[in-house]
Amino acid sequence: MKFFDLKNISERYLDLINPISPEKIVMLGKMLRLNSYSRVIDFGCGFGEILGLWAEQFGISGEGIDIREFACQRARQRIASAGFADRIEISCADGASYPFAKHAFDVAVCSGATFIWDGFAASIRALREAIKHGGRLAIGEAYWLTDQVPSEFRLQQKEVNMEVDQLNMAHQEGFDFEYMLRASHHDWDRYEAGNWYGLVRWIEENPNHPERQEVIDHLHQSQDEYLRYGRQYFGWAIYILSPMGY
Repeated sequence: MKFFDLKNISERYLDLINPISPEKIVMLGKMLRLNSYSRVIDFGCGFGEILGLWAEQFGISGEGIDIREFACQRARQRIASAGFADRIEISCADGASYPFAKHAFDVAVCSGATFIWDGFAASIRALREAIKHGGRLAIGEAYWLTDQVPSEFRLQQKEVNMEVDQLNMAHQEGFDFEYMLRASHHDWDRYEAGNWYGLVRWIEENPNHPERQEVIDHLHQSQDEYLRYGRQYFGWAIYILSPMGY
């Protein structure tokens, strides 16, 4: 089964598909100083929950991009049901090649999807093209909590950095860390357990599916990895990045 098909199964009972809470997303919007004049672009927008929350709380407009049709359909439903379809557009596309308007947004977001551009530094460079002069970035990313990570787990997660390395990448790209909101253990547990719940429900509902064993294996691998390594060695945060000297 393809990776995104497994994600569609595991995430179907979640709204926010990162280890973060709605309350922290609203706080993030406050620290970004969002208002009814703010335009936001969200790459890898998932089910549109960040854009939806910010439209409800701050009156923003903007657009979200996700490569999964399943996610885009849910995002459009979420936005439309809240009455924001005239202000927020959802596009189903590869974020790396999406033809967005250059330097047209107050905030560019990529929460948990820096794989779109192969990493943290490359994501800063890509998102920088979307923001106006004085605009800000909001990037959600995992990091190592310690440099004493077992080698077998580190080798599986080659894209993960120490947090100070991410700070240095931001500086090299001309940005400061202006603010950050960290995932708590509760945030992580909610996200991971939410994924397990989606997988278990699908396994129960599809007793004769030809790829059922693959989904079972994915569930068990995810649980073992999180409880053996992830909860101890992974951190996650959303960083607000502001241009140096602005």
